[in-house]
Amino acid sequence: MSDNTASLNVGGNSYDYAVMDGSVGPQVIDVRKLYANTGMFTYDPGFTSTASCESGLTYIDGDEGVLLHRGYPIGQLAEQSSFMEVSYLLLNGELPSKQELDEFTHTITRHTMVHEQLTTFYRGFRRDAHPMAIMCGVVGALSAFYHDSTDINDPEQRKIASHRLIAKMPTIAAMAYKYSAGQPFVYPRNDLSYTANFLRMTFSVPAEEYIPDPVVVDAMDKIFILHADHEQNASTSTVRLAGSSGANPFACIAAGIACLWGPAHGGANEAALNMLHEIGTVDRIPEYIARAKNKDDPFRLMGFGHRVYKNYDPRATVMQKTAKDVLEKLGVDDPIFDVAKELEQIALNDPYFIEKKLYPNVDFYSGVILSAIGFPTEMFTVLFALARTVGWVAQWNEMISDPAQKIGRPRQLYTGPVQRDYVPVSAR
Repeated sequence: MSDNTASLNVGGNSYDYAVMDGSVGPQVIDVRKLYANTGMFTYDPGFTSTASCESGLTYIDGDEGVLLHRGYPIGQLAEQSSFMEVSYLLLNGELPSKQELDEFTHTITRHTMVHEQLTTFYRGFRRDAHPMAIMCGVVGALSAFYHDSTDINDPEQRKIASHRLIAKMPTIAAMAYKYSAGQPFVYPRNDLSYTANFLRMTFSVPAEEYIPDPVVVDAMDKIFILHADHEQNASTSTVRLAGSSGANPFACIAAGIACLWGPAHGGANEAALNMLHEIGTVDRIPEYIARAKNKDDPFRLMGFGHRVYKNYDPRATVMQKTAKDVLEKLGVDDPIFDVAKELEQIALNDPYFIEKKLYPNVDFYSGVILSAIGFPTEMFTVLFALARTVGWVAQWNEMISDPAQKIGRPRQLYTGPVQRDYVPVSAR
């Protein structure tokens, strides 16, 4: 708590509110007693100036291009650790020892199978159902199969549910892909890493074994790390809001998946790749650059700039190198990737883009990488959900353990009709 206070003058009366300090970042004015004192609410559409919770998980400084998980820079984690290590860090607050990491990895690996009856859920969907629609339904249904880990007041059950969600999400995601492709489901293997196991379940078929390429495995692991958590974004806030009612963890994560599906949130990398396909060839880039600079043209370059990062997206720095490694290793010959490379260079060197800080973001590069690996665009958001599950689970656990947590109840500025009397239909 800071020694400072913020004063608010309302109707000739002055009210003081405590100013709170975080370990880093902006100070926060504690307005919890505002309504009791003044009879007023604050008006903040989108909650962009409101701290909805206290959290020790992730810190973002968009102006400086900083993203920290438990204090560790995202670049260091992506380059030097693994997704399992980052998952442990987010869940437990500290990096694991060798023994702790081995035990955690073992636990997650032994939870990757799903109840066999769950596979029948997939057959209830149309073959052309969007994989995210399937994810929402199947993840929500987990609570019908794992009754022994839905008591949110039991720390051990919360721990088991967290492990189950992290472990089963790759299996559920791979099954969603297999179902849409009309291929048989592939069961997990305990001798593979988390990421290699997912790739095998996605691309292996009974007629031919799939051996994950180390470069591809490394790229996917980095993508998972870079998408693991991102502070109080829309889907994370949705998970917390659902959890504040006491809903079971599987329902909360399903709610997060539904929110992530929105094109303004998790669909950005899909939109970026669709834009590259629209441009089509390198010779058409100048036309689209001119359109992007034209204020009267509704066209916008997708995958450039970021709502939070006003500087370079720190995740994009890692993805830039990874994209080059993957394209070089796989030797993919596709004009779309030529468009992406040229567009990247223009954005990094054109004064217009530099002035407006429209740098390529993580969505631009991840879409290119996932397409090169062989994922259809409708799977991009599914992969985002797979990675973000660990962040959602960590945020949910933190919320449940917070003694100051209350059920979410945003207020409103009512602009509808004032009270009026009912008129019978015969008299209207």
